Amino acid sequence: MSTLSYGEMVLLVDSKDRRYLISLVHDGEFHSHSGYIRHEDLTNTEEGKYVKSSNGKPYLVVRPTMSDVILKMPRAAQIIYPKDIGHILLVADICPGVKILESGIGSGALSIAMLRAGANITGYELREDFANRAMKNVLTYFGDDVLDRYQIHIRDIYEGVIETGFERVILDLPEPWKAIPHLAASMVEGGIVVAYTPSITQAMKLRDSLNSSEFVMQETFEVTRRSWHIEGQAVRPEHRMVAHTGFITHARFVRDAN
Repeated sequence: MSTLSYGEMVLLVDSKDRRYLISLVHDGEFHSHSGYIRHEDLTNTEEGKYVKSSNGKPYLVVRPTMSDVILKMPRAAQIIYPKDIGHILLVADICPGVKILESGIGSGALSIAMLRAGANITGYELREDFANRAMKNVLTYFGDDVLDRYQIHIRDIYEGVIETGFERVILDLPEPWKAIPHLAASMVEGGIVVAYTPSITQAMKLRDSLNSSEFVMQETFEVTRRSWHIEGQAVRPEHRMVAHTGFITHARFVRDAN
């Protein structure tokens, strides 16, 4: 175990499993209904230990996982949930050095996951406020060193793609089918496109556009996640579950598909 230091993100977990994500700064304080904790005290603490608030309430101190950060980070738009992000990383085959065009940056949740996997990302985002929020979240997680692998342009992908040589295209857009006609000139042979759409009608329109283009090996699916309550011999599914959040569609680009 290592001692926490300023500049790190820390997850505080109380006795009821409520979780609080904070960034350690000089002279900072964490405040809750249970009192306050000085950031200075946390920097003298090892991960996995407990600290007490000013009112004597214990908090477990751990470094957050990427999933913790994504769920707790500030949002300018609805995030893609970790359960979907994991599958997007797999079907898009995100790996170190892969060149990605991401359009519809949102709050940067998927950007963080792909950057952590080693990708190089060019982002197209129509809204400047979303782009600024995403960039702030990414820099908070990685620091400035990530800027050599991450850039966002305020552009409308529906109007075209300027750069070329993309091995992956990731779309989180209201009308992703409008982007498909622009991809042939910007993707490499064998590249993968992945689109995330909340509704099945969006997925249907996207599949229609892929059918009329140079894309093969198409698939659309959704991911559900159900936790279980296990306490002694009392075992049952949790009453609440994260069911439908969106549809994931992926396909491979082959120039002579037709």
